[in-house]
Amino acid sequence: MTADSAAPIATPRDLVRTGGPKDDSSWLEHVLGWTLVVVVAMFVTQVGWL
Repeated sequence: MTADSAAPIATPRDLVRTGGPKDDSSWLEHVLGWTLVVVVAMFVTQVGWL
């Protein structure tokens, strides 16, 4: 077996990544995300689900 065929070893930092665009998300992503949560909560409340 050659060194080229060996699987790379994942570091602990690679194992905890979520697959997002980058680790240092901008404030705009957070604002849009929470806005979506609030809109969905308002919709569910108005429709009467759950």
